[in-house]
Amino acid sequence: MARLELKRAENVSGDFYVDSSCIDCDTCRWMAPDVFNRQDSQSAVYHQPQNTAERLLAMQALLSCPTASIGTVDKPTDIKEVQPTFPIVVEDNVYHCGYHSEASFGATSYFIQRSEGNVLIDSPRFTPPLVKRLEKLGGIKYLYLTHRDDVADHQKFQQHFQCDRILHSDDIEESTQGVEIQLSGQETVELTSDIVIIPVPGHSKGHTVLLYQNKFLFTGDHLAWSPYFKHLYAFYRYCSYSWSEQIKSMEKLANYNFEWVLPGHGRRYHGDGEAIKRQLQQCISWMKKQP
Repeated sequence: MARLELKRAENVSGDFYVDSSCIDCDTCRWMAPDVFNRQDSQSAVYHQPQNTAERLLAMQALLSCPTASIGTVDKPTDIKEVQPTFPIVVEDNVYHCGYHSEASFGATSYFIQRSEGNVLIDSPRFTPPLVKRLEKLGGIKYLYLTHRDDVADHQKFQQHFQCDRILHSDDIEESTQGVEIQLSGQETVELTSDIVIIPVPGHSKGHTVLLYQNKFLFTGDHLAWSPYFKHLYAFYRYCSYSWSEQIKSMEKLANYNFEWVLPGHGRRYHGDGEAIKRQLQQCISWMKKQP
């Protein structure tokens, strides 16, 4: 829990605050951008919620903070009302799970509700309020893991929901040796009639992305929107395998159609097909200019 004695001096006065345990994961800043911003390499409250809508977003960010670095001076009486708002609809039957995990450095997890079986994308925290909501939405058939970094509580979800985990064999480590479906090679895999998995080595050797209905692309740490560069980009500083391979992977990805980029780290992007293609080409051009 956040500690008032560790409250950052950069917070404006009021009920909500961020303490010094913040790991600068950006979660609260994109979930409630009118309340939180970045100051001196950590998050802070720059505007206290002034209405019900702002408070809801701030409370959702509080519950999603992977390090519990967000707190309130007064004990929140509405927390049990906010918990059932997760997972949060992105569009159609695609949801943001919230409850980010410190084990994944605050990576975002998503959920697809499908009559043929639901899919959890990367692992959030295994926390009772979220688990109960996922049960009500029909449970989990597949737990798809984009890469080795964002696996968090995958074992607990598998044991509880008896779901099949999916991860590329090149990213298998000791904690994921028991993954039920281990992908291999560099060919696109048609998991179901509406889901394909595309290998995109670069950030890690076994990184893959998932394309749902040719509309939603779940990109892990491969591709995200940058509010700084104002275009789609890749994480040059955090490329642990091969930048040249990641450029090739991005060029391959440009052959697919989608409208949403939903990353594990970084910001989302939504645009029509032409906007996406322009953004990807801009991203690729930027990538090739990096040393």
